[in-house]
Amino acid sequence: MDDAERAWIPRFLGSLRNERRYSRHTEAAYGRDLECLLRHCVAAGVASWRALDNYHLRTYAAAEHRRGLSPRSVQRRLSAARSFFEYLLREGAVERNPAVDITAPKAEKRLPATVDADRMARLLETTGDETLTLRDRALMELLYSSGLRLSELVGLNTTDLDVADRTVRVTGKGGKTRIVPVGRQALAALTSWMRRRTELARASEHALFVSERGTRISARAVQARVSHWAMRQGIGVKMHPHVFRHSFATHLLESSGDLRAVQELLGHADVSTTQVYTHLDFAHLARVYDEAHPRARKRRTGGKRSA
Repeated sequence: MDDAERAWIPRFLGSLRNERRYSRHTEAAYGRDLECLLRHCVAAGVASWRALDNYHLRTYAAAEHRRGLSPRSVQRRLSAARSFFEYLLREGAVERNPAVDITAPKAEKRLPATVDADRMARLLETTGDETLTLRDRALMELLYSSGLRLSELVGLNTTDLDVADRTVRVTGKGGKTRIVPVGRQALAALTSWMRRRTELARASEHALFVSERGTRISARAVQARVSHWAMRQGIGVKMHPHVFRHSFATHLLESSGDLRAVQELLGHADVSTTQVYTHLDFAHLARVYDEAHPRARKRRTGGKRSA
């Protein structure tokens, strides 16, 4: 490509900075992705952006993937090309956007992190009757007992908890509310916390869980406290508040097999979102099978392996 064609890239990056107010970091990332596309075009003999078509972009995506780029990174490269051609189309430099219908290889779904029931029990066996300890035990018990999202937990008010009915009213995504049960041990922990809550909470504060300043606890503070207790209890894995939710769903599904019930408890709008936990369950079953089935496991007899 000649200098006139190459000049479109810095112009586009300037538009990201000046019109769309993108950060320098994002602008630099777009620049790197488009330089990769430019090198591919030069190697393929593409003389202008107008000459670039779907076939060239498909070849480009496939070549990047073969080079070892992850599906997520290929998606990012194609996204940069798509935005670039939208700009060229607006400027009249091309007549169509060849990147519109190009898709990257599908990225592997990451299974949510969980901990087994024994580790979860060890984490929740916190000792001490200090006010902060009681608060932390109550919020961790509630996360695991009811499968709450972190945002749902910090958004709870004292009026959302119904001790007599053993339920909590949760406001989830899109402002949708649901009523979920609270387990026996979580209820006991919450009752102990509520007796001492006024030691921290300001008189005008309605939040169920408060910080040392007496105001609603932040998501970041919950994350820090969960990490603190995971380290103190010797869990041996990195703990995040969302691990409680994933573990809740996995353990419940393993015991009941009732996907629809777990969907309702989690507040998922679509059952396909909940189905990821069936994959987790299958992964667990597959491990058990490999370790236990006579025709799957590997034994050593007299220095030789036999099945």
